[in-house]
Amino acid sequence: MSQPSTQANEIDVRSLIPAKRHEKIFQLVDELSPGASFVLVNDHDPKPLYYQLEAEHPRQFSWTYLEKGPAVWRVEIGKLLKAA
Repeated sequence: MSQPSTQANEIDVRSLIPAKRHEKIFQLVDELSPGASFVLVNDHDPKPLYYQLEAEHPRQFSWTYLEKGPAVWRVEIGKLLKAA
């Protein structure tokens, strides 16, 4: 039995400079098809990103923590079907 997170693309932004991370993540969110998702891998809790996404795309995406640090944080971000 597979879980949605195993089918999602995993995007590791730890190698990007911090100033470029949000730009890349927003690009990925904008490119998501309804019902699709990706897993964000980061070196800190990306909670500020959640608030930024929610402000710019209210109630259009899902946010599910898969791993909560302390060294690695993994969050599945998906575009909701009703956001189409």
